[in-house]
Amino acid sequence: MNQSNQQKMMLSLTLMGALFFIFGFVTWLNGILIPYLQIACDLTNFQAVFVTFSFYISYTLMAVPSSKILEKTGFKSGIMIGLLIMAVGTLMFIPAAVYRTFSIFLAGLFVMGTGLALMQTAVNPYITILGRRETAAVRLSIMGICNNFAGAIGPLILAYYILNDGDAIVSSLKTMDEASELNVLNELSRRVIGPYIVMTAVLVVVGILVKMSPLPELDKEPEEESGVTDATKTNIFQFPHLILGVITLFFYVGVEVIAGNTIFSYGISLGIAIESAQAYTTMVMFTMLAGYVLGILAIPRLVTYHTVLKISAITGILFTLAAIAVPSSWSFILPWVDIEMPITILFVALLGLSNSLIWPAIWPLAIHNLGKFIKTGSALMIMAIAGGAVLPLLWGWISDSWSAREAYWIVVPAYLIILFYALYGYKVKTWKWKEKM
Repeated sequence: MNQSNQQKMMLSLTLMGALFFIFGFVTWLNGILIPYLQIACDLTNFQAVFVTFSFYISYTLMAVPSSKILEKTGFKSGIMIGLLIMAVGTLMFIPAAVYRTFSIFLAGLFVMGTGLALMQTAVNPYITILGRRETAAVRLSIMGICNNFAGAIGPLILAYYILNDGDAIVSSLKTMDEASELNVLNELSRRVIGPYIVMTAVLVVVGILVKMSPLPELDKEPEEESGVTDATKTNIFQFPHLILGVITLFFYVGVEVIAGNTIFSYGISLGIAIESAQAYTTMVMFTMLAGYVLGILAIPRLVTYHTVLKISAITGILFTLAAIAVPSSWSFILPWVDIEMPITILFVALLGLSNSLIWPAIWPLAIHNLGKFIKTGSALMIMAIAGGAVLPLLWGWISDSWSAREAYWIVVPAYLIILFYALYGYKVKTWKWKEKM
């Protein structure tokens, strides 16, 4: 690769890193929005996790239309359009906050998810193709660091502006009359207006910069490298390793969202003060960051994609069982901040470590050899993000019916499905049982 091409690739990767930072910042705010809206709009656990449902279900509904848009606009313009759609969604938080209407908040989250679906459909195959396939997981891991660093600081920033006195508000609401309670909740609801105006401005500016950038256009995975021709494959469903990858990704995103977006609520259910629990989502992000660093160091020099998936699935099962089994009374002191933490919370946070490398490992395995079907395959993979809509709803229902701790049982079968793909699913080349590999 000559110096000019290297410079273009570095510029492209830098821009992709900035986009993944935006993905992470916006996405992981849901971990703070769930308890915030639960207080401001007086919601149950099940109702509150509709925050994640509205956000992630848009991926399923909009992924295929996103691929059609990309066919018309190309990747570069598609990314810009996605950013502008996200800006519309963040603007919708203003009327939602003014009228304290949960349904408008959900609509805004759906629109934001729609913009993200379009961008993710473009960006993930972009990262995978922009270099050698053997190092795709490294590039996706670097993007994951950008994503999760934003996910670590975003909830802390938003929590500072909207829930810095959350414990005092919850306590005072118990003794207020109806009129006073209404005034306090209205004031609490309007706290999101400032932060979301800033986010709107940033999204618009970045969208313009993307359009003006020298980002190269990509069409599809090179046919000579993919081994796919029009004569051998006629539709996307003739790629079992992709379809099984989509199913696996569905369950992966579900457990990732459960780990990051329910740990705050789980901590509160154990009697942890909001002031302490608001840092729990950030803990999940930091364990994910640690996993991404390990991925950059180890893949593909020391371990393969499917080996990473095996390790991730097995450790995810072990951490989940430990989180369920360890008594909530068992705790330890975080020495650097002198805060007492239940050990069960630590095991939930460690799910971030297990989850970190699943996304960058699944993508190269699932979209390999798709050739001209790369955009459609990418759209199906993005549709699988609906797991982040469905599984947290189950967690919320079980949490209301039994307990937040028991709700984590739904994570175990999801990791077993990931383990199946790591052991066998990625190798399936045909739906004919006699010719599996």
